[in-house]
Amino acid sequence: MKLNNEQSKWLRKIQHQVMAFIYRKDLRKLATLYGTDKWNYHWYAQHYNRHFTPLRLNKLKVLEIGIGGYDDLNSGGESLRMWKTFFPNSTIFGIDVVDKTSIEEERIKIFHGSQSDEEFLHKVISETGKLDIIIDDGSHVNEDVIKSFNILFTALNDGGFYVIEDTLFSYLPSLGDKWLKLGREDGGENWWAKLGGSIDLNDSKTMMNFFKRLVDSLNYQEILQPGYSPSYFDKHIVAIHFYHNLVILAKGDNNEESYFLENNTLKPSMLKQLGIDSLEDLGITFAKNSEYKNQ
Repeated sequence: MKLNNEQSKWLRKIQHQVMAFIYRKDLRKLATLYGTDKWNYHWYAQHYNRHFTPLRLNKLKVLEIGIGGYDDLNSGGESLRMWKTFFPNSTIFGIDVVDKTSIEEERIKIFHGSQSDEEFLHKVISETGKLDIIIDDGSHVNEDVIKSFNILFTALNDGGFYVIEDTLFSYLPSLGDKWLKLGREDGGENWWAKLGGSIDLNDSKTMMNFFKRLVDSLNYQEILQPGYSPSYFDKHIVAIHFYHNLVILAKGDNNEESYFLENNTLKPSMLKQLGIDSLEDLGITFAKNSEYKNQ
């Protein structure tokens, strides 16, 4: 029997639902099924499996910045649907600079706005409440990535994860017209040419250097700096995982004590071992507290 268009469409929908159920525990297969670039193009899904599987059945709030589909109001949302399938008890939120509210569905809520807009991000937080997973796959502008993190990380629950995708744009230099005029006979822009990357691996304005500096936050208790004042990140980042083009930060209570230091100065027992009465006896000139700050 030959199926008509409606019957064929219905059958494909049923087949997709069956495959989604079969693949529901594996983000690599779900990414392929839903047509996201998080597997086969990028290789993020394997890392998401590792970090997110223990949380899969929890009741979570997941936010992804960047919905896809470019300027098409009715296109995109593939990864949102992937997250919805993988986290069956969770609410999925999406942010995009293009109005994608037409693709909302049960357990998927869309916010229209820019991640570079601080007021907008605070409005999103006021509506979602505390979040459990945040994935930044948005503009990839280095400044936007850093600004969004500074605002949204505070809205993350302990035990949650903050993810930055496509960190390759930290390394592509912004050369202005030198990039923009190359290779585009159609008059369009090489959009990636103006994302604020740099060939200087120590450029403090790039996203990768921002997150590399946060590694010290994990060990702030070990910084020998009398009078050191720990930042919010110092006290709440408990792990940072660096993968190819991907950074995953875990939030929690970073309160493990140092063996040698207390309040960022040597413990009396350590001074005694050195045979001195105070740090001044070491003749060390300490850096100013501001030089250690990550915010």
